[in-house]
Amino acid sequence: MTKHLFNPIKLGRLSLDHRVAMAPLTRSRAGQPGNVPTDLNVEYYRQRASAALIVSEATQISQQGQGYAWTPGIHTEQQIEGWRAVSKAVHEEGGHMFLQLWHVGRVSHPVFQPNGSLPVAPTAMPVPGKTFILDEAGNGVWGDVPVPQELTVEGIREIVADYRRAASNAIAAGMDGVEIHAGNGYLLDQFINSNSNHRQDSYGGSIENRARLLLEVVAAVSDEVGPQNVGVRLTPMGRFMGMGDETPEATFGYIVRRLNEYGLAYLHLVEPAMVGTVKDENFDPRWDAIIKLLRGEYKGMLMIAGGYDRETAEQAIASGRADIIAFGRPFIANPDLPARLRDGHPLNAADSVHFFGGDVTGYTDYPTMN
Repeated sequence: MTKHLFNPIKLGRLSLDHRVAMAPLTRSRAGQPGNVPTDLNVEYYRQRASAALIVSEATQISQQGQGYAWTPGIHTEQQIEGWRAVSKAVHEEGGHMFLQLWHVGRVSHPVFQPNGSLPVAPTAMPVPGKTFILDEAGNGVWGDVPVPQELTVEGIREIVADYRRAASNAIAAGMDGVEIHAGNGYLLDQFINSNSNHRQDSYGGSIENRARLLLEVVAAVSDEVGPQNVGVRLTPMGRFMGMGDETPEATFGYIVRRLNEYGLAYLHLVEPAMVGTVKDENFDPRWDAIIKLLRGEYKGMLMIAGGYDRETAEQAIASGRADIIAFGRPFIANPDLPARLRDGHPLNAADSVHFFGGDVTGYTDYPTMN
């Protein structure tokens, strides 16, 4: 039975037929040069338009915001046109789509940065991770992340302006709204977490200071496109790319209470069952208590992602743990995932070899039930 998962729901100004959303999934297939969505990307999203809501792959707000090869942007006219073709296809199929706004911060490499400079971060410190870059032959390889440069206050203000501009561009591209990516070890998450933010100014130290950049971005984006068209993604307890916070209950409790002030379309929480694309068998056992805390604190629509299947998703909706469930890898391999979940049909297995980069293989060639 999936009677709760397939109940309609109102999300911001959208009326959704059910509660199976498509989570943001980096696939590294933007057209080159220019990181522009192509006809291949149009087909990929068109195939998955039966999702209650598609949240696009993470999309950089500026050239500085890029950290991986072949990821799309939303800061040039060509990128806007590319995304406009995607949103048009999704809408023609009766779907809804938010564009996820992304700045990777320190998880980058000089090959992506303007003038070959170092990536930016709240604090200049070693980064425990790799990023997906190009070798001399133009092939995608995993490369070490260098020690970044610390952002100045002026640099922070420029990034807030970039978020505002990117949100406006997304709406110009026909998107129904935007999701601010503030998780998974990227820039806004780097400011939030005490592990990665050792600043001594108004953007570091206290919880209020570490949350300041996120709230400034939320305010700017909400002012630009309307709060009912804005979602925020957080990853409390996440450990990807060196994340960690000394007082997660207090830190994320404060953030969620502040987000209540805006009247957003939704809050999107990622459970710590996954680290990147790998299942985490050692996630913090405090998570259940924290999700109950945040669920109680947040007054709006709550979307949750993190390794759900048909049964656990139904249980999460039925119990009130969340209002909407976002599925990631199942949507990669099953373009018609909502129908399969509703009718209890078996799922295709995802081809992890072709998650990042490439052509139609492992991207638009998965069969539907028909």
